[in-house]
Amino acid sequence: MTERFEQDRSHLRAVAYRMLGSLSEAEDALQDAWLRASRADIGEVENLGGWLTTVVARVCLNMLRTRRTRGEDPLEAAGPDAEFGPGAPTGAPGDTGRPDPEREAVMADSVGHALLVVLDTLSPAERLAFVLHDMFAVPFDEIGPMIERTPAAARQLASRARRRARGATPAPGPDPSRGRRLAEAFLAATRDGDFEALVTLLHPDVVLRADKAVVPSAEPIFLGGAVTVAKAAMAAVGRARFTGVALIDGAAGLAMAPFGRLRVVLRFTVVDGMISEIDVVAEPDRLRELEIAVADA
Repeated sequence: MTERFEQDRSHLRAVAYRMLGSLSEAEDALQDAWLRASRADIGEVENLGGWLTTVVARVCLNMLRTRRTRGEDPLEAAGPDAEFGPGAPTGAPGDTGRPDPEREAVMADSVGHALLVVLDTLSPAERLAFVLHDMFAVPFDEIGPMIERTPAAARQLASRARRRARGATPAPGPDPSRGRRLAEAFLAATRDGDFEALVTLLHPDVVLRADKAVVPSAEPIFLGGAVTVAKAAMAAVGRARFTGVALIDGAAGLAMAPFGRLRVVLRFTVVDGMISEIDVVAEPDRLRELEIAVADA
């Protein structure tokens, strides 16, 4: 069992991360799954890899249900730039301690920040059905019993989640793909600290509006001019590691989502092929009104 768990560890971590949206919680889930697996009688298990995936998925499902019942966001206080600390090894094979923020950011990039935001809006059963079927090709015949549903009901849950990921009809515009390319370029320049590249993306008369929760500040923030706005963007390099391109109400923008929890959204207005307005939203009530979807769904 130790050898097989180590062999499948990357796969099992991938399942747990997509279920939970946090590497720290995913490692906790693997620890719990390892303890259960190491004590189980596997003499009659024919597909050990599939069985381990099921064990991890059930652990994650219980964690999601507990999170929802308690109404807690266990990583709320950590924030996008929090350090995990070295922690202690969990005892599962191959485990050397807690993930660091850089590793968390890389993992989020590999999955997609927008997709993590969408997953966070799903019910535990929807999330399990969608993740296991659409991302890991687990048949609905196996998914149904995990959530105490029929295979047909599990299929409907995954379909509902898939529609959420695709979002609404794209917003009308002369060239929707141009908006996405601008959002991608804006994010790349911010992450790289490339001030000159960022200025070239901005209209000379660009304006930026940010609500009071962004900094936070006593009053909303208003900035004008390409150089001024670019300097403000350069100050958000730390946030940029947990930011990805997303569809915001059908139009391309940026979503900052540390640990898969939506925190800040940037909505762009494009004029003459350049960004002319940036609306930065962080107030929880405003964020809840937005529809976030995957840009390349």
